Amino acid sequence: MPKITAEKLSAELAQNIISPVYLLTGEDVYRKNLIIKKIREILHPDDFNAFQSEADKADLGEVLALANTAPVFSDARLIVLTGIEKLRKEPKEALIRYLDNPLPTTTLILTHNDSKKMKTEKVLAEICSDAGRVVSFEELKKDDLNTWVRQKMQEKGLKADFDSVDLLCESIGGELAALDNEIEKLYLYTLDRENKTITKDDVLACVGFSKEENPFELSNAITACNKTRAVQLVDKLVDDGEEPVGILSKMTFPILKMARIKRLSEAGMAPSEILRAAGLMYWENRLVSSARMFPPSKNFLNALNRIIDADSAFKSSTASDPKIVLKGILLTLFNK
Repeated sequence: MPKITAEKLSAELAQNIISPVYLLTGEDVYRKNLIIKKIREILHPDDFNAFQSEADKADLGEVLALANTAPVFSDARLIVLTGIEKLRKEPKEALIRYLDNPLPTTTLILTHNDSKKMKTEKVLAEICSDAGRVVSFEELKKDDLNTWVRQKMQEKGLKADFDSVDLLCESIGGELAALDNEIEKLYLYTLDRENKTITKDDVLACVGFSKEENPFELSNAITACNKTRAVQLVDKLVDDGEEPVGILSKMTFPILKMARIKRLSEAGMAPSEILRAAGLMYWENRLVSSARMFPPSKNFLNALNRIIDADSAFKSSTASDPKIVLKGILLTLFNK
């Protein structure tokens, strides 16, 4: 069975088609959890026939023995192992041996949350593809993210113009769980309102900004290379209770934008060409003209590597102090 898209997998599950093995890759934990929930609803295992654990915290010998055991008073058994990228060599080899001949009555779901590391997992990917389904859930970007938000709003009976959707995505970032929560807030906010069209003011109200506040202040401080102000805003956002992963998203977008502009500018492209090649809006030509003031290219590379580490730390809850992690990215970016 070849690698398939998330859409094809959803279509199969809608027809109650179940495979004995699923390898769900990519950083989008939210959509992977929805797939796991759907498979669980289809199989509907009882407590005797269901097991879920983080891979590195489970006794893999016992888990694989369970996977090789017929279900108890049931037609199917479900086993979910999350974060298999953390497995050591020996347990992973044992897992691969099981995958070479999986028990048909067991559905084994594996999640791998590190795209960079997944590129080296060719044996695992191939054997999972032969045994079942391999599906990538990369984080949604730009148009795909906007489309996802719009669809979620439609499911709630809400309407929104492009500006409102853009504002919501810019404010919250690409974390789908956080966006889903904000859409639910918008639904409740307009519950007693006949007109279900979401405005920019509705978005600002629900994400916690007043009309006088600028939700893009951190992004603006970064693109203006104002290190002091950016660090102050990170402190404020953390103190105000904003999720670190949401703050990280607000930092990542402008840093990536600046890195693209810097690279294209150093390649000798004309400002008009940079606007088009970098996917910028016409009013962002000020960023192109100020590219010479941006940090060196190596700073962007170092900062982006720290962003990847921070994203993993926040999602695995291993970051001890969000302020130190977030401000460390800014200090790396603006290091002279």
